[in-house]
Amino acid sequence: MEITGFFTALIIGLVIGALGRLVVPGKQNIPIWLTLLIGVVAAFVGTLVAGAFGVDDTPGIDWIELLLQVGFAAIGVAVFAGLYGRRRI
Repeated sequence: MEITGFFTALIIGLVIGALGRLVVPGKQNIPIWLTLLIGVVAAFVGTLVAGAFGVDDTPGIDWIELLLQVGFAAIGVAVFAGLYGRRRI
């Protein structure tokens, strides 16, 4: 991965984190920095899974890869909202 690809992945990860938070119903009591971190990790994991299935590089917009990334972000936000919410009193 080139350096421009890395920075592009970071920016896309930030957007993916926000989308993942929007997909999860209800209020999430987690800080925005954690949401963005989850998005970055979900973007990388989604790209790896899409690559494993061979749908990471298609002509046009990679909708399947994007859906995988948002799905992983939504799962991550839901899990961490549950864990973070229990920790707080």
